[in-house]
Amino acid sequence: MSTVDVTEDTFEKTVTGEGIVFVDAWADWCGPCKAFAPTYEKASEDHQDVTFAKLDTEANQQLASALEIQAIPTLMAFRDGIMVFRNAGALPPAAFEDLIQQVKGLDMDEVRRQVADQNQQG
Repeated sequence: MSTVDVTEDTFEKTVTGEGIVFVDAWADWCGPCKAFAPTYEKASEDHQDVTFAKLDTEANQQLASALEIQAIPTLMAFRDGIMVFRNAGALPPAAFEDLIQQVKGLDMDEVRRQVADQNQQG
């Protein structure tokens, strides 16, 4: 599977479903974004069970603002509709592969319990 483009219209539907979704927030003028693109594309080919989405922050400025993206690239990971990772900066291939494995290995019952605890405290 190759990457899919997400927009203000498709972002929520893409990240709230079952399974794992990575989102790469990028812009055409961003050098580190362009450097990370081949790593992201290869991962999308290596992990057919994961959705790899790309969010063009220039074309979707309202969404980028709503997501509070202040530096790009920003990488987000969602699992079963819950954001489980977010970090600005490009990752080298080995670190990105490690992150993918960590997200796949999450105990989602524990994650949901932690989210519920945070929501009760908030």
